[in-house]
Amino acid sequence: MLKGGGPMRMYDLILKKRDGYSLSKEEIRWMIDHYLHGNIPDYQMSAMMMAVYFRGMDTQETFELTMAMAESGDRLDLSGIPGIKADKHSTGGVGDKTSLALGPLAASCGVPVTKMSGRGLGHTGGTIDKLESIPGFQTALTEERFMEQVASVGIAIMGQTKDLAPADKLLYALRDVTATVDQISLIASSIMSKKLAAGADAILLDVKCGSGAFMKNFEDARKLSEAMIRIGKTAGKNMAAVISDMDQPLGRAVGNALEVKEAIDTLKGEGPEDFTELVLTLGSRMLCMAERAETPQEAQKILKQKITDGSALHKFTEFVMAQGGDPSWIEHPENFCRADYIEEIPSVKTGFVTAFNTQEIGVCSLLLGGGRETKESAVDPFVGLVLRKKKGESVRKGEGLAVIYANDKEKLAKAKEHFLKNVTIESERKMPEPLIKEILS
Repeated sequence: MLKGGGPMRMYDLILKKRDGYSLSKEEIRWMIDHYLHGNIPDYQMSAMMMAVYFRGMDTQETFELTMAMAESGDRLDLSGIPGIKADKHSTGGVGDKTSLALGPLAASCGVPVTKMSGRGLGHTGGTIDKLESIPGFQTALTEERFMEQVASVGIAIMGQTKDLAPADKLLYALRDVTATVDQISLIASSIMSKKLAAGADAILLDVKCGSGAFMKNFEDARKLSEAMIRIGKTAGKNMAAVISDMDQPLGRAVGNALEVKEAIDTLKGEGPEDFTELVLTLGSRMLCMAERAETPQEAQKILKQKITDGSALHKFTEFVMAQGGDPSWIEHPENFCRADYIEEIPSVKTGFVTAFNTQEIGVCSLLLGGGRETKESAVDPFVGLVLRKKKGESVRKGEGLAVIYANDKEKLAKAKEHFLKNVTIESERKMPEPLIKEILS
């Protein structure tokens, strides 16, 4: 408690955290409420975030911060929708189009999938950007329409509303410019505040680690997974996390429209092996969490059957139509490959692909216009690249490493050069790391 029992002051809270003490629930609530309403200046909240960065937060503090942010705005009440509602969050990576395939696949098995997604900022587009490459697709749904669609179609994906966890938005923007993003408690509370406000019963986390991920090593990815699971379970949610590899792009497509096409291919049973493996691994957990299967093995059989009999692709089409998208693009996915310039990137030597600087492969998409440098940047949905070769695969000099899709000759040349600088080809084969590193529940 504060000295003397008088009114709270931000100065005292900063001092308390700076000296390594835990903040109480009341102190955290007061701080978030007063910051949200403009009564605490940015310079004091910046000092607090830096104190947290160096001193950390214990389990209870992290939970209380999460709940204070989750309850700072609207919270969706999904209780009117029958069944166990499931949501999924990925910590993001290059070529990560998982929600596009996983959501309809799980929904085709009777799991109500409720997802709020963001736009991409940086080298890759977000789920919303990818979906908006389908002509007519609407992501600005009202909460009423969102819930009606989940009840009738089984899945809805909408852009995050400004009224959902507004304190997190303010705090994240501040952390972004004060070098305090990279702290486990702050990352976990930021992600989970939005997930808890979105109202699902079961939350599945896809936590990436590697050169294309926010968490570069397995230990940090595991700590973040454990922190988010603890928060969710304390809040009464069914939680699980899959830690997956991001030391190379996921699947082969990198770029908004190209990734939609790859998701469609996967729902037809024709997707890349690694992406299919991740979708089935996550899907099997989701079915178990939603009590649609007893074991992951049983769930995998159900999922594969839905792909084989066409139910998964049919559900994707139904979902797209419900949100105003043109279904003919799903019947003719070649529409997603309509850039002005489509060129091979030839290998400069013979050998085996042994490494990618995955984040920089994502930057190739940004250079082409497929990502955002600022929140106001326009995204070109049709640019990107499709890998011909992945880790462990052999390549001859002059053979294509990737196909690049561009709408500007100058951007194409820059992206091609950047790609070649960030792929390692050696004489000895090195096999890639396993895609699934650990499953926590």
